[in-house]
Amino acid sequence: MTERPPRSGRKTRVLIVDDSASVRQTLSDIISSDPALEVMATAADPYAAAERIRQEVPDVIFLDIEMPKMDGLTFLRKIMAQRPIPVVICSSLTESGSDALLQALEGGAVDVVTKPRVGSIEFLQMSRMQICDVAKAAAQARPRGPRPKPIVVERKLTADAMLPPVRANPARAMPEIGTKIICIGASTGGTEALRDVLEALPANAPPIVIVQHMPEKFTAAFARRLDSLCAISVKEAEDGDDVLAGRALIAPGNLHMMLQRIGARFRVSIADGPAVCRHRPSVDVLFRSAAQAAGANAVGVIMTGMGDDGAQGLLEMKTAGAFTLAQDADSCVVFGMPKEAIERGAASKVVPLARIAGEIMTAAHASTLAKSR
Repeated sequence: MTERPPRSGRKTRVLIVDDSASVRQTLSDIISSDPALEVMATAADPYAAAERIRQEVPDVIFLDIEMPKMDGLTFLRKIMAQRPIPVVICSSLTESGSDALLQALEGGAVDVVTKPRVGSIEFLQMSRMQICDVAKAAAQARPRGPRPKPIVVERKLTADAMLPPVRANPARAMPEIGTKIICIGASTGGTEALRDVLEALPANAPPIVIVQHMPEKFTAAFARRLDSLCAISVKEAEDGDDVLAGRALIAPGNLHMMLQRIGARFRVSIADGPAVCRHRPSVDVLFRSAAQAAGANAVGVIMTGMGDDGAQGLLEMKTAGAFTLAQDADSCVVFGMPKEAIERGAASKVVPLARIAGEIMTAAHASTLAKSR
């Protein structure tokens, strides 16, 4: 996939679809406040939105999930089947909406934002910045379309049908110094890209820590979804979690995650703090901590996303001796973060999405061989 060509200064046109008049007005005010964006139209339901799209195609659609007449997921599927347009899901900040959100991302939505709500001036300013940044990123994205349904193959049932196999004993899975710690950062388009990478990894993959720009309350559902699909275990990180082989830890939304070395083992620290590179969690924060705590024992991977978060941190990892990877332009939904890292000389290697899992295992295997000599 490649970025859309520049629009020669034309503003990004946004269509807002939400059954709440107050949400439509608030989103309109926020988006219109950015000189690079304009609200093309608003619609109270998908039928009104479809009629507006027939008159003029927007650059980006902000779409609610729960609406009368037709729900947002059904409308999203129709858009992706007929004429793919970058869609941003605008959702309430609830655990109950997490499954629908993940279905939307799997169905082709490029990103998600939480609905703006009345709060402090600082909160509203942060909300405005995030919504406008996501709109600009989505405008540069090429939707990858819905993920095809997996082929179901009949197989002989085993005990796994009732009881899952026992995973590695955490006490034996502690990474020794010299074991590679894989640090991954992603943003727009990253949820499905991360699924591609993690699904391709074997159960004995090296320890993985991940920052994916995503609102709070949704990262736990995202981690549970990946855990059900992957050979490795996946969980939303908690403060003090050990970094273990065969497990990926995902930074919780709205909190930073850092790698720490405690004697001969590693763990993560979860902390509040100011947004870094306009994000919390920030990829730069994770990558810098990895450079300091793990040095050459780390592997840095920067993937699809808008902006420059992670570029400086990846360079610091490389300078500290880490092997670093950047996703290539053709396989990115948005070639922003990897491009910035490549231009700064932070990437040891640039590879397509389909090769990232293999490169991770190659780096881990090289580390194992070096230790055995």
